[in-house]
Amino acid sequence: MKNSLCVSINIPSQKTIISEILHFHQLLDLTKSKHYVNKALDIIPGLAHTFSKAPYSYVENVYPAYMKSGTGSHVWDVDENEYIDYVLGLGPVILGYNYPSVTEAIVDALQKGITFSMPHYMEIELAELMCSVIPSTEMVKFTKTGSDAVTAAVRAARAITGRDKIAYCGGGGVWHDWFIVATSRNIGVPKFNRELIKIFQYNKIETLLQIFEQNKGQIAAVCIEPVVFEPPTTDFLNDVRQLTHENGAVLIFDEVVTGFRMSTGGAQEFFKIEPDLSCFGKAIANGMPLGAICGKKEYMKIFNDIFYSTTFAGEIPSIAAGKATISTIREKNVTSYVWNKGIELKSEFQKIINQTDLPIEIIGFPHRLCMNIKCDSVDESNILKSILYQECIQRGLLFGPGAIFHTFSHDSEDTKKTVQSFAEAAAVLKKSIVSGNPSKFLKGNPMKSVLRFPV
Repeated sequence: MKNSLCVSINIPSQKTIISEILHFHQLLDLTKSKHYVNKALDIIPGLAHTFSKAPYSYVENVYPAYMKSGTGSHVWDVDENEYIDYVLGLGPVILGYNYPSVTEAIVDALQKGITFSMPHYMEIELAELMCSVIPSTEMVKFTKTGSDAVTAAVRAARAITGRDKIAYCGGGGVWHDWFIVATSRNIGVPKFNRELIKIFQYNKIETLLQIFEQNKGQIAAVCIEPVVFEPPTTDFLNDVRQLTHENGAVLIFDEVVTGFRMSTGGAQEFFKIEPDLSCFGKAIANGMPLGAICGKKEYMKIFNDIFYSTTFAGEIPSIAAGKATISTIREKNVTSYVWNKGIELKSEFQKIINQTDLPIEIIGFPHRLCMNIKCDSVDESNILKSILYQECIQRGLLFGPGAIFHTFSHDSEDTKKTVQSFAEAAAVLKKSIVSGNPSKFLKGNPMKSVLRFPV
């Protein structure tokens, strides 16, 4: 069992930070990355198959654009630059890259076949395992992604209730027609879908009550991320559950990010509130493509009747990876380890922020942190965050525009290196602010938002 004792790190005083360690690192050699970007311009729309992974989502021309390999908490780009990774594939990698027990399970399954003409027995074993660790789960249906899982749950709720409208609250992340129409990237989606989605605000139960009052007998489901970065008030999630059931709707928890990270059994276990249906993805299989809809039998049995069927949901290497991942998470108390690493990093970063008097705030629960820069304008905040992350990547720290995640493979040496490098990056950011013209410190293009939500 790993331990997560805080390492002792000497943080320079504010004066030292500004006057002594203030230096820029030489830009990384990104020759091969730029070569691949030029190729992708001709053959891959948007340069990537996930917008949030594309070069423009990071500090373009400063960050690497293409990766080559990963081991544990470290990754290497195509130019052989090494980084401590805190993006982790946008969250799926919870144990670490090439984690032995998961890799072995994948290889073993791969050697026996991939997709069969009938169900594989391992599907039963993984479903049983999930039933044993997720409080609300009596039945499981597998998908390939978390977005697929939430879309399937919404379809199930509509079939159960005979209604069409969905009340939604969360950070987004469900990239299918029913949801994406509520964002700024909604071209290609029939406009009538927008009338079927009603957005309510987290910790403001009155906004959900208003939706029910204005759409009496029309709401099929309340779909909510039980937590993003803001903690729920004492009764909010209970109130959501009660109000949902009073109005004959189905409660869906989007646990795509919180699942297996916030607690082994997800946010529902952490907050002790059971939804009717819940959806999992991301960390379920340590990076292999797998998602799941879970719930009580009375709700899950609708999948006998609705047509939600996909060839690759039972693809065995991913099922094997899911079984190995969840077993490891449970047996080695991975969620506690990840939490402790998050607590440690937030504490050390906060010391640096306080000493440099930077307008940075770190929000969220330890399993999923986010770094914000507080400025008068969004553009100014983005410039400063881009400078900070630019200096971090030059020092071997891979942060992204979204959340900061940990794996079971991040160790004390990673933390020590990260904190020391962050202190240097913060010093450069401080100098850029003092100069009165931060933009001149930016060596690439500032990070771009993938979309706006809601619109």
